[in-house]
Amino acid sequence: MATMKDVARLAGVSTSTVSHVINNNRFVSQAVKEKILSAVAELNYSPSAVARSLKAKQTRTIGMLLTSSNNPFYAEVVRGVEESCYQRGYSLILCNTEGNTQRMGTSLETLLQRRVDGLILMCNDRHPISDSLFFHYPHLPIVMMDWAPFNGVCDTIQDNSFIGGQLATEYLISRGYRRIACITGPQDNTQACRRLSGYQKAMTDAGLTAPENYQIFSNFEFSGGLEAMQTLLRLPQPPDAVFTCNDAMAVGVYLALNQAGVKVGQDVAVIGYDDVALAKFMFPPLTTIHQPTDALGKLAIDTLLQRLEKQITEPRTLALMPELVERDSVGQK
Repeated sequence: MATMKDVARLAGVSTSTVSHVINNNRFVSQAVKEKILSAVAELNYSPSAVARSLKAKQTRTIGMLLTSSNNPFYAEVVRGVEESCYQRGYSLILCNTEGNTQRMGTSLETLLQRRVDGLILMCNDRHPISDSLFFHYPHLPIVMMDWAPFNGVCDTIQDNSFIGGQLATEYLISRGYRRIACITGPQDNTQACRRLSGYQKAMTDAGLTAPENYQIFSNFEFSGGLEAMQTLLRLPQPPDAVFTCNDAMAVGVYLALNQAGVKVGQDVAVIGYDDVALAKFMFPPLTTIHQPTDALGKLAIDTLLQRLEKQITEPRTLALMPELVERDSVGQK
């Protein structure tokens, strides 16, 4: 592999002159520049990204740590982050922990050793990250997406899950439904509990009963929606509407209802949460609560860069407001 010294030797100039041409940081005559560029082409020379990053004390690389999930929402957020990195001239290194605590620590160390300029952590309460891992990196900009307990200095980006849960349930009530169930995520997941609390508040405000057997903690995965809906269908009085606290579980709910010969939108209303790309292609198209995945990705990168450029110093919590997307999975009673 050719080096800058090789280029200088072939062009008959000093290495500093080659550096000036490659980095375009000082005037070099056109004749000398052409000799250097010709040598670069002949030797197929490529400047070392590592060397440049060490000199600039910046790698223009962002690390992202993701807890494994079948939920397509996470894939869409990653795509938004990657697109936002590309637009700003940064590269993204993604590590998936597969829900393994040891692998999480190893992946985090790998990202930190690669001298990433900032970190995006998208983990949850079930796989929290210890702030002790960052002891030797006190000034590294960190953005926490979704939600997980973390005592380190970071910015947190999340949707207002309580408002989202309330919004979904109020919509079902406005359409005439009264026997409304809620399938939420794990009991130790902050966002799952907030969406359930929003459901409970809307039911209470409307003077409706929310029986305990209508409130099911599941796993935010396809299988969880299927199993939870099968449980609800076995009740003496099954619900006539279901608020499913993410779209992945709504897919499982659809399957359970179809297997039971129950028509979505006609016999039982279903509303999801996230508005993943798949939602509009389900049959019938899924009414859901929209989370702007592209905006989440853009906001995460913007926030990291603001902290990197010292535009902000104090930790912030940034909340995106959820919006209702009406489709055909909710009828009119």
